[in-house]
Amino acid sequence: MSRLSDNRIAALSRLMIRALAPEGEGLSERAALVEAKRLLSEHFQRDDKIDETVRRKIASLSRRVVPGSTEWEVLYRRYFEEEAKKYKI
Repeated sequence: MSRLSDNRIAALSRLMIRALAPEGEGLSERAALVEAKRLLSEHFQRDDKIDETVRRKIASLSRRVVPGSTEWEVLYRRYFEEEAKKYKI
């Protein structure tokens, strides 16, 4: 998985804040930005962990599955969903 830079996470956080709290509402923009950045970072870190686990599972199969093949893609999606359920995503 590709990591997002701090600048991209900050930009996404600002978009989230604008969507959730229209201007004029009593919201500390700084506090909301910090929290949104924290949540997005956690989400992407969790996805990275799941990705690593899924790739290890596929690599540990008794047969060789070629990365990029249809079988690999199906296994990746299935295993990713299984792992994500453990995190209640």
